[in-house]
Amino acid sequence: MIDLAPHVPPGAGIWWGQAGAEPTPLVHALLDQIGELGPHRAFCGLTWDQRLTRELPPELSLVSYGALGELRRVSRAGRLAVVPCHYSALPAMFADRALPCDVGFVQVSPPDSKGLCSLGVGADYAADAVAHTPVLIAEINHRMPATTGTDRIPLSRFAATVETDRPLAEAPAKAPDEAESAIARHVAELIEDGDTLQMGVGSLPAAVLDCLAGHSDLGFHSGMISDGVLRLVEKGVLTGARKEIDNGLIVTGAALGTAELYDRLPDLPVRFRPASYTHSPAVLSRLGSLVSVNSAIEVDLTGQVGAEVRRGVYIGAVGGQADFTRAASLTGARSIITVRARSGTHSTIVPALHGGVVTTSRSDVDVVVTEYGAAHLRGCDLAERARRLIAIAAPEHREALSKGAHP
Repeated sequence: MIDLAPHVPPGAGIWWGQAGAEPTPLVHALLDQIGELGPHRAFCGLTWDQRLTRELPPELSLVSYGALGELRRVSRAGRLAVVPCHYSALPAMFADRALPCDVGFVQVSPPDSKGLCSLGVGADYAADAVAHTPVLIAEINHRMPATTGTDRIPLSRFAATVETDRPLAEAPAKAPDEAESAIARHVAELIEDGDTLQMGVGSLPAAVLDCLAGHSDLGFHSGMISDGVLRLVEKGVLTGARKEIDNGLIVTGAALGTAELYDRLPDLPVRFRPASYTHSPAVLSRLGSLVSVNSAIEVDLTGQVGAEVRRGVYIGAVGGQADFTRAASLTGARSIITVRARSGTHSTIVPALHGGVVTTSRSDVDVVVTEYGAAHLRGCDLAERARRLIAIAAPEHREALSKGAHP
């Protein structure tokens, strides 16, 4: 067990890496020692660590860019502070010290012959935060692959280290259901050969990727990659041959998948880049072939997207959705929003967003897809948008939506 007291001053702001790159032993050390260390504020992203939901000490205040993974339970318990921001804004927030960054916890690969460590499967915001963090503490995991695309960190930069040899955390796997499979088929029809894709992870994005097996020369530029990307590479579909930049390369900030994906990364044409690159408007504007595919909790009849709040509880994030939808719509090929037509017995196509929170502007949405079809919104006035969205709503809600539509 590492003693954090010599390295974590009283009241210091702490951050750590997310998902498969989360330095779990260091986080658990913090949870174990926080009573002696005193109150601290910490920033983390997507986490699968259930200790944060079962044993979150009162001395530790959590802040994040959204309520993802186990943070949804922390949010429901009223213990999560959410900073609503575009993912592209995180690098500047760390630079301005608007987010906790006195101490950083990272999980890295073993040092190479020059004593340099890689951030492995989790460059994303960590790669940007490192430069603005005086004290870094590292978990050196002998199973973390050394990846390329981001500057490596000298071993001498770490104030303290712990060595582990543990499997990387794997993304929870869930097979797509009937609705998600139908949505995936509709989305695949909107993808053209040579497009450069951005999408998240989960059962629906995985279903979309599997529906693209018959395409050719697709590219990928996204904040995250999953096992579905690996499958398309193996089938010769994902070549990146027509990408305007990073030709032939898959560009991402993080890998969220299984051990198979993590083990294969050194053999794949993948470059792990910081959020200041993957989500940069200047970079994305150079991808004329960009197609963004993102998910919603609800969509109103004008095309506004809510992806953060459900029934008054924060369960999502702005994340990279706004960054990529705007770029795909303005300077890329097209922006696509997917949403299941129902949440329980309720319609997700609504006259007005129940959460009152607009994640993505209606002006940045080209197509909305449910299991009932695709509503093409580009160039449509408000009345036509409403008609097209009602046509892809759950059938039992269409009459009520028509009565609530804008005149």
